[in-house]
Formats: sequence, structure tokens, C-alpha cells
Amino acid sequence: MSKRRTRHKLPPPPSSPVVAGLVGPMRTVPVSVPRPDYAATGRPADRATRAIRTEDEIAAMRIAGRVAAEALIAVGRAIRPGITSDELDRIGHDFMVEAGAYPSTLNYRGFTKSLCTSVNEIVCHGIPDSRKLADGDIVNVDVTAFIEGVHGDTSCTFLVGDVDQESADLVSRARDAMHAGISVVRPKARIYDIGRAIEDSVAPYGYGVVREFIGHGIGDQFHTSLQIPHYYDPHNDTVILPGMTFTIEPMINRGSHRLEMWDDGWTVSTRDMQRSAQFEHTILVTETGYDLLTIPSEGPPAEVLFNDVRLGLQPAP
Repeated sequence: MSKRRTRHKLPPPPSSPVVAGLVGPMRTVPVSVPRPDYAATGRPADRATRAIRTEDEIAAMRIAGRVAAEALIAVGRAIRPGITSDELDRIGHDFMVEAGAYPSTLNYRGFTKSLCTSVNEIVCHGIPDSRKLADGDIVNVDVTAFIEGVHGDTSCTFLVGDVDQESADLVSRARDAMHAGISVVRPKARIYDIGRAIEDSVAPYGYGVVREFIGHGIGDQFHTSLQIPHYYDPHNDTVILPGMTFTIEPMINRGSHRLEMWDDGWTVSTRDMQRSAQFEHTILVTETGYDLLTIPSEGPPAEVLFNDVRLGLQPAP
């Protein structure tokens, strides 16, 4: 069983609620860039999904994961007070396109942007717009790249300017929660082991673990039928097998796990307006454990490159 959650009385959030800005037009992708089946219609094809990837698919997913990881770093380098999330979207879009990749979120079920930017109390699926990042914000950037016929999906929560200690702690512990879930991945483990490890990681702090949005199988399809909840439920007893590829992407709320959906049908916020943080990697199950597929060709991934420094864990690279 997971550890019992400790509840704490919380002070008000450190910033006013996020207000949506203006959303610019959908960006274009050159016809020379191969695209997924939904690129024109917004509707993914209804076809059977597989949990186990072929060797060729795994090799391709390492490429897709690298492109997504490096696009995330490119976006992270631009994050500062005063920049708009739409400009971050342009940077991520241009990086992926120049690498020969299609931004997977672009027109996926009608989503109009090339990445997701979720600020402060926005839990996920924030739409990049004209709102400027403010000193003290936190922002999750979620990037997925489609190349070589497969997808690679990763995200990182960044600190913007001078962030209060409680928000910095939330970001650090959300990253720890992701790695707690990743650490139990091995053949013959169960999917519920991932959720139990994540819940146990954050239970001492009274944080809420989002239940409505979970990790997912990924490969030639953006989302497959394989589901990876970030909370413990003994019914999530699927056996983990070599060759599986899926995301682990816990969304950790400083307060309650309860959510609200904006009228745009995409943007999700915490109900109590407390802040939320998330990190994500695409995982390959190996014969002995796991590999992270969403890592750059050189140097550390965004979660280390930016946050270790900001959180005081090691000297700047």
C-alpha cells in the first residue's frame, strides 16, 4: 500500500490566477517533413495498438526522443521574465522542423500549437499565447516530436526569475516523483508499482497526485492503449515487459489533486489554484531495467541542465 498522505494547511498561492492571452495562428510545417496521420484532419486513425516495439521502431524512437529532448533544451534557454509562451512555441516549432520532425501536438485532435506551456496553477495542456511569463512563475513545457514514423515525448518545469521557495520545492519534488516512478521499471514489475512509487515519494509533503491525466504507451502512435497511472490502484496490474515504450509524467499539485477544465476544452488548472509541476520522459523497458529515450545527443537533459542549477544541487555547467 502507498503511504498515507500528510495534509497541511496551505497559504494563498504566490501569484494571481493565470489569465489567457491571445492565441496566434497555427504554424506551418514544410511539405518535405513527414507527418502523422492526423496532421491534416486532426483525427488520429482508428487502428490497433501494440505495447511491444520492434527493434527498428526502438532505433527510430531514440531519434525522436533526442529531437524532443534537444527542442526542450532550446526552449528552456529562452525562458525568462517577459517572454511570451507563443514565442516559446515558435522556438520549439522551428527547432523540430529544422531537425526534420513534425511537432506532434500540432493539430492533434485540433490542438493548435506545437507544444504545451502550463504556467503556475495550469496543470497541463496550456495553449501558448500572448501572455508574458512573469518573475516568479513556474512553467511546464511539454514537447513531442514525430520523426522516422514514431513519437518522442518529454517535458520539464522551469523556474522563471526569482521563484519562491515553496514553488522551487514543488518543482524539485515533482522531478523526484518522476524518477521514483522510473526507478521501479523492470521486466515482470507491474504498472501499479510506478504509481505506488510516485505517491510514496510525495506523500510526506501533502501534495496531490493528478489522477485524470496519466502516462501512456507511445510509438508509431502518439498515444496507445497502454495506460500508466501515477497513483496506486491494484487493478493497474499489467505486467511490464521488455520492448514496451511509454511515458512517465506525473503532475504534482501543491494542494488538492482536483482539477478544473477551461472553456477552451484543453487548459486544465488546479481547482484550489495552488501550483502544479510536472516532468516527463519516454521510457523503453529493457531486458534488465529501462532506458530513457528522451535524452539529448550530448550533455544532460533539460531537467538537469536547468533545474539542478536553479535548485542549488550542483554548480552551473
